[in-house]
Amino acid sequence: MVRLTVLYGHPTDPTAFDRYYHSIHIPIARAMKGWKGWTIGKCASVVPGEPPPYYMIVGLYADSRAEIEAILASPEGQAAVADVPKFATGGAKFLLDEEQVILPFSLT
Repeated sequence: MVRLTVLYGHPTDPTAFDRYYHSIHIPIARAMKGWKGWTIGKCASVVPGEPPPYYMIVGLYADSRAEIEAILASPEGQAAVADVPKFATGGAKFLLDEEQVILPFSLT
């Protein structure tokens, strides 16, 4: 499994970021076909009183890097990528990694 991670920096207006992300960006991104999984997490600091290094982390999963590249190259993928600068005022970094499961998740 390969993961595309999106690290969103702290937006200038967190409320506007959240509103846009959930009401506009997610519907655009949902049009992409082929993802095996999708996670979203708002960051919290481990050190009390210190801001976390990122505002939000998103994980998008596919079976291979080639699949991720094909998803992002599709018209729907291009639309989702092009939408990011419209709301990510704190910037966004994209990373790819091959997941190695050490302990599988249990959904029960």
